[in-house]
Amino acid sequence: MAVAEVSLYTQGLVLLCGAIVAAPLFKKLGLGTVLGYLAAGIVIGPLLRIITDGEEILHFAELGVVLLLFVIGLELKPSRLWQLRRDIFGLGLVQVLFSALLLAAAAVALAGQAWAAAVIIGFGLALSSTAFGIQILDERGDLNTRYGQQSFSILLFQDLAIVPILALVPLLAHAPDNGGGSIISDIAITVGAIVALLVAGRYLLNPLFQLIAGTGAKEAMIAAALFVVLGAAMLMQFAGLSMAMGAFVAGVMLAESSYRHELEADIEPFRGILLGLFFMAVGLSVDLAVIGDNIVLLVIAVPVLMIIKGLVIYSACRAFGSSHNTSIQIACLLPQGGEFGFVIFSAAAAAGVFSHGTASMLVAIVTISMALTPVASVLAKRVMRDTDTEQMDEDFAGAGADVLMIGFSRFGQIASQILLAGGSDVTIIDHSAERIRSASKFGFRIYFGDGTRKDVLIAAGIKRTKIVAVCTHKQETTDKIVDMIQAEFPTARIFARAYDRTHTLSLRARGVDYEARETFESGMVFGRKTLEALGTAEEQALEISHDIRRRDEERLAMQAVAGMLAGQEKLLTRPVTPEPLIKPKRKSERLDKPSERDHQVSDPA
Repeated sequence: MAVAEVSLYTQGLVLLCGAIVAAPLFKKLGLGTVLGYLAAGIVIGPLLRIITDGEEILHFAELGVVLLLFVIGLELKPSRLWQLRRDIFGLGLVQVLFSALLLAAAAVALAGQAWAAAVIIGFGLALSSTAFGIQILDERGDLNTRYGQQSFSILLFQDLAIVPILALVPLLAHAPDNGGGSIISDIAITVGAIVALLVAGRYLLNPLFQLIAGTGAKEAMIAAALFVVLGAAMLMQFAGLSMAMGAFVAGVMLAESSYRHELEADIEPFRGILLGLFFMAVGLSVDLAVIGDNIVLLVIAVPVLMIIKGLVIYSACRAFGSSHNTSIQIACLLPQGGEFGFVIFSAAAAAGVFSHGTASMLVAIVTISMALTPVASVLAKRVMRDTDTEQMDEDFAGAGADVLMIGFSRFGQIASQILLAGGSDVTIIDHSAERIRSASKFGFRIYFGDGTRKDVLIAAGIKRTKIVAVCTHKQETTDKIVDMIQAEFPTARIFARAYDRTHTLSLRARGVDYEARETFESGMVFGRKTLEALGTAEEQALEISHDIRRRDEERLAMQAVAGMLAGQEKLLTRPVTPEPLIKPKRKSERLDKPSERDHQVSDPA
């Protein structure tokens, strides 16, 4: 008993050590943490043989995939899932069927498999890895991009396809199947389990969490979250579906719950650790002996698998209206075999569809293709075109705050930090997918959307906001947004970023509540600090800064009435050599009006 405990703790220590070393190292090299976990598993298991029971660890670590699907489900409301129905049941179905057909033909041609075995092999290899695909998307912040949503839709359909594929195994086995009555019974159990889960999610889960939250027992809340995830997973497994599918359905049922964010925070630590363990377990399960004995076949089979699936996925995505770049990204993200292939091949070998040696070869093919997935995903950028503008799906769930900020470039990023530090809620919309990915990692409430569209502003909560901060960096875009807001939402208070002095006057003429030139304040601070560095006293430098600000405002007031040349009449009658501003006089002698010298200095931007 003591030896077993020491062995167990030692394995845990070794796995944690491998994760600590490999994940940051591979992340630093730009290869991603997934490949790092895989490499650590291969070193710990097949190479050094410190841990030899990789299969047992893999079964336990599959809980990481289960928790991952639950967290994803929490982010997808049923209405959002309904919007993806075309990609799930259209694109997903086309990908699975055509991939299975071509891979079955390859199994017959390359390995001489019988047609029954080839069909199971084709369908088993047609499934991609949910764990690898979702983890890479999540790591890069791409889950809300167009290609991220389509990739997820394909993976979701593949999870649904596991049931009919497993049902094919006894039908194609050499032994007689269990009869039609058994199949009907299995279908009835599956439907009943799904209905039971939906009813529980609709009527029982929220009262359960409300009751536990009322007690204030934090540990009980975490235990309840894990109980719901594992209970839903086990129910789906009993019904013949995957555990991951059960967890996903449970997450979707709780997507509109007021406890959604609490549940996500409770589950996240377990999800991250177990998912990393899953990838390491895949590496632990690599059979180097099988690879060595069949190296030629593997060298041919793995590229054939990934090329066939990549071409099918690319063609299907293009047929469903995706751009070249989006199709390439999906094709290079999902060309591998999946973890559910392990289940299908084991069941097929047990039923006598093909030998256990063939099953081991197929597992090796899937594992190696998994290991190559991060590399394929990185290589996708080499065949993408620069002409496509990346798009994200507009999803404004949870939008609505005191401040609606439109545009999140450098100016908006600085302004939003001040607002958040002051305790104000800020909803941000931007049209750059790259900026949204970056900002999301730092916890900003940012949404993809075009701020020039009325429907986008309504969805983002403009009717509930107190101030609209227009922080776009193009003058024409800012003017278009301001004009549209004033026409459609006349009571909205508008704070706007001005491009330059002329734009400031234009925004004042439009009647915005406040405007700020994007370089004026930074230029003022820069000049004052430079004066101080040259020996000017801090108080005197600040006084000069205030004087310049006052004069600038007075010139703006004149220019707003008489045009940009106001106050410069003398410059038109005789040439003037620009001179530096004179030092302001003592406080008691400070000028209250702009002197003639003021008009000899060019207007600041």
